[in-house]
Amino acid sequence: MTSREEDGSKSGVGAKPVNIAELVALDAQARAATAARLMDAGVTIFRPDTTVIDPEVEIGADTVIEPFVQLLGATRIGAGCLIRSFTVIENCTVGDKVLIRQSCILTESTVDSGAKIGPFAHLRPGSEIGEDAHVGNFVETKKARLGRGAKANHLTYLGDADIGDATNIGAGVITCNYDGVHKHPTHIGKGVFVGSDSTLVAPLSVADGAYIGAGSCITKDVPPGALAVGRSRQITKEGWATARRARQKQSE
Repeated sequence: MTSREEDGSKSGVGAKPVNIAELVALDAQARAATAARLMDAGVTIFRPDTTVIDPEVEIGADTVIEPFVQLLGATRIGAGCLIRSFTVIENCTVGDKVLIRQSCILTESTVDSGAKIGPFAHLRPGSEIGEDAHVGNFVETKKARLGRGAKANHLTYLGDADIGDATNIGAGVITCNYDGVHKHPTHIGKGVFVGSDSTLVAPLSVADGAYIGAGSCITKDVPPGALAVGRSRQITKEGWATARRARQKQSE
């Protein structure tokens, strides 16, 4: 008799304990039943043996789930969505006709209808992605709200941010929300253009229709329709590179 059997008999459980392999087999049976129930309701699940779908998950008709997707917790997914391979969604609400591309991670967030996420996007808790908004490759959000049609397509971090409708966030933009002690919010209005590689130092407000020049570090509020540029002026020294190469060649 194994120690586990002895423990079971002493505790009065009565039934012989199962081993890990048996538990995994039972889990596979339960998940297969969940997948079958969803497919009966009009959900397409390719390679259901590779997916992990918790029993509480709800999915609308005509949604397609590709292989190696994990849908966990109390996740709700609308109709006509496409969830591509290697995506993990936990305790999220996803609207209708949403595209979630490969290898995205979504946790405790909401994605409204028509939005496009990924690939390789990370929606951390508290993210709210508006209708028809885009969150692209290697973009991370945390407690961030993107309005309808807003876009953050490349290599961006948006933390504690409120972003208005139709605003465009350029590549490499960062909301600097943490000062080492406290978190601070960034408010960006509607129809704003934030140029690539800009840093927005919170607390900060950028009003409707403003324009942030690429490569700027913005530390002061920007009024409506204004241009804000926070970078040093370019200096060009004619012939400098040619002369440097000549000196290097002489020293060799």
